[in-house]
Amino acid sequence: MSTTEPKPTATETAALGVTEVSESGNFNLDLSVAKRFLTFAGAFWSGSTARQAWLLTAGLAASLVLSTYITVQMNHWNRWFFDALEKKDVATVKQAILVFFGIIVCMAAIGVAIVITRETLQVRWRAWLVQRLIGTWLERQKFYHLNASGTEPPNPEYRISDDTRWATEVLVDLGIGLLSAVIGGAAFIAILWSAGGALTIGGVTIPGYMVWAALIYGVLASTLMAWIGRPLVGRVGQKNEAEGYFRFAMMRLRDNAESVALMRGGAAEQAVLKRFYDGVVERWLKVVRSHGHVTWITNASGPMIPIVPLLFAAPKYLSGELSLGQVTQLAAAFVQVQIAISWVVDNYNRIAEWYASARRVMDIVMASEAIEAQMPAKAHVATAASGDALALQGIALADAEGRVLLRPFDLALKPGMAVHIAGASSTGKSTLARVLAGLQSPSKGTVALKPDAQLMLVPQKAYIPLGTLEETLTFPKLDARIARADLVAALDAVGLSALVPRLGETQRWDQLLSAGERQRLAVGRAFIAQPDVLVLDDALSALDERAQADIVTSLRRLNPKLALLSFAQRPAAVGVFNAGYHLTRRDDGGELVADTALSDPSLSKERPVLAGHHG
Repeated sequence: MSTTEPKPTATETAALGVTEVSESGNFNLDLSVAKRFLTFAGAFWSGSTARQAWLLTAGLAASLVLSTYITVQMNHWNRWFFDALEKKDVATVKQAILVFFGIIVCMAAIGVAIVITRETLQVRWRAWLVQRLIGTWLERQKFYHLNASGTEPPNPEYRISDDTRWATEVLVDLGIGLLSAVIGGAAFIAILWSAGGALTIGGVTIPGYMVWAALIYGVLASTLMAWIGRPLVGRVGQKNEAEGYFRFAMMRLRDNAESVALMRGGAAEQAVLKRFYDGVVERWLKVVRSHGHVTWITNASGPMIPIVPLLFAAPKYLSGELSLGQVTQLAAAFVQVQIAISWVVDNYNRIAEWYASARRVMDIVMASEAIEAQMPAKAHVATAASGDALALQGIALADAEGRVLLRPFDLALKPGMAVHIAGASSTGKSTLARVLAGLQSPSKGTVALKPDAQLMLVPQKAYIPLGTLEETLTFPKLDARIARADLVAALDAVGLSALVPRLGETQRWDQLLSAGERQRLAVGRAFIAQPDVLVLDDALSALDERAQADIVTSLRRLNPKLALLSFAQRPAAVGVFNAGYHLTRRDDGGELVADTALSDPSLSKERPVLAGHHG
């Protein structure tokens, strides 16, 4: 029985969202994708970066022209030097040697200029592209909507960090090669025409015969190379896609490491990763075989290139029509023309790699554009009636399939009030939280806030960014300068005073802190931000009832005007909130039902207004 592991299934690869390429090796080069990438990334040469981009481009182009000029001068030097050797002209040979060192110095200086302008252009362009791509991905919270809808391209962080590099650096190198090929080909064809002269065969005179010989040889060799190497482009694309599968599978394992470990799923994950990497190996071997086929041509034609021009020039040299210097000049020019003609074929592999990376970059751009068209319009936040901090007016919720989650209701909170809404899973609590955060539009109704009010939402899964504990506590404020006394007070209020001495430490706090500590820290941000309205979306679920009550009490004591709305699966402690409600689940949609046991009698005059809509 075969022990060969199966390759990734169609379901697995589809789950990763990666497009397959045919097993025949045909890689569908979509020119529209290449054009869109050039349009998107080419904006570097316009706007605020235009001056810098064009200066670097002009400097690089000028350096390449100078490099070709020096190479042509070196070609002329070859003729001069070998003619002097043939004539045994010692004085001229000595002079040529001195000139040679001058040419070498010029070549070195121009080489330095090319390296500096090329690499600076690559770094600046990539930096600009990364920032634009991140902006496209994060703008209007599109990264969230892509993830929630399941349309986000797999492994976006790799695409942004690595594929942008290959899509820009390789393209600059290809542009340099193409420009050098065009300029060099034109310059050395002129040398072949002038130095080679005409050749008469059987009474027929062929002007510039070395030019025709170079063109015919180059076209034949390149056509043969293109025919033999045609599958290589597709197989490089297949290999890159297979590596994308493997990277994404490993990323998912890392993100779910604890769950897999708790289920002792290491062996199962190892089998899955092996299947994906078997795909990488299989496709790599196809690339190796294609390289082997191409090598037959390169190894056969490569050594012939410097010999072929000598064979063509030999008759005229033997007849005395060409000097030794002219023969060496023609041979060198012939080689340069072959390099120019075969540029596309020689760069098949790099073109395929560039296209694969450019397509992966554009996957993010096109997915972001597609999801933006599906996203709800920017939520209009109305102005709450006088005296209200937050008002939900006729709010109704439905899921993506149109199923009613919550029938229309009104809810108004005044400054200083706290309301708790309890409900089982799938009753619409998180959906309502997303509506309040502006990530989703209600099926009906309006969210209203008092003028200039700041609303802050704390989710159940506490996000802990990289950085110091202080930066984690002040997130998402940028460059926040918060008094140490306020930071200490915030940690103390949420029961994390033991962490005060570590405020300046940079650690993986998401790993060092327990789930409860992470939630405490996330709620601690509300003590720093001092919002007008605070929404807790089951943000204290990892804590016991007493700890939850203590934190809510601290929030209200330290910010007396805070309007607090709390969602949770469990009812809240008695006496902590002004009022509480249950989200009931019904076939025709849930509704809010008051929980009189939760309300604080001493604050009955400040209870929120709740009105159901039936109809």
